[in-house]
Amino acid sequence: MIARLTALALLVAAPATAQDEMTIVLDWFVNPDHGPIVIAEEQGYFADAGLEVEMIAPADPADPPKMAAAGRADLAISYQPQLHLQVAEGMPLVRVGTLVATPLNCLLVLEDGPVEEIADLEGRRVGFSVAGVEEALLSAMLGRNALTMDDIELVNVNWSLSPALMSGQVDAVIGAFRNFELNQMEIEGVPGRCFYPEEEGLPAYDELIYVANPETMDEGVIRRFLAATEKATQFIVNHPQESWEIFSATSAELQDELNERAWADTIPRFALRPEALDEGRYARFEAFLEEAGLIEGTRPVSDLAIDPGAQ
Repeated sequence: MIARLTALALLVAAPATAQDEMTIVLDWFVNPDHGPIVIAEEQGYFADAGLEVEMIAPADPADPPKMAAAGRADLAISYQPQLHLQVAEGMPLVRVGTLVATPLNCLLVLEDGPVEEIADLEGRRVGFSVAGVEEALLSAMLGRNALTMDDIELVNVNWSLSPALMSGQVDAVIGAFRNFELNQMEIEGVPGRCFYPEEEGLPAYDELIYVANPETMDEGVIRRFLAATEKATQFIVNHPQESWEIFSATSAELQDELNERAWADTIPRFALRPEALDEGRYARFEAFLEEAGLIEGTRPVSDLAIDPGAQ
């Protein structure tokens, strides 16, 4: 009896299994795009996977991939279009998972404004916030409608996309997210309308992806992270209202109409299989960027993206 009690006492006193710590840098402040990560944390899925995950919102949205490449973060949230450019520049990054599996970017105009079709942009001002890929997307969309970049005036509005459009500073903006800016404008009584790149002849792409340094990443830890977020995504899809309540309860700043609308609009776009890789999607976008003159030559998909489960 004494031996049994001693053994039980040792078992109770034994420390819990240590969790593997990992850091993920978000692409911006916490918002509904990050739903699976927040839900995985709040529902204990990371803990169940033996992970202690630290989420960091960057001071500058350009920082996350740089931090992952420099080994200052295990993972970063970035964008597939930017990944192609960064790898072409020699940055040590690779896509290891997908968060949002459809484009969110769109060419946004006023619903009742003078631009009824893309061809109406001739001689008008178009706002943007990120040079490079957004200009390539815009150029391709214009080209499909018999226009060139010389037919419009580009205006850098920084991150003030919908305000610049609603105030009349510009006639359209490229880079607006259809799950946010459209809702924001409707709430403010100035409804907008999107032209979608994937409906204008451009190759579809993953909007938000997880990137890591291929030379230093721990694939086992990453796979556990992705398995936890996959479980969280399934919970979100099965319980949209309950998951919204859990998500929004994490911060008072999330508890408003804009975020609630964005949550509902983002759910169908979350990657149901975050590890899974569509190689053709990456090959097509690489070819598009080369044709647009933004990269020289093309790289094999294996230099850009991997499926950790297939390694």
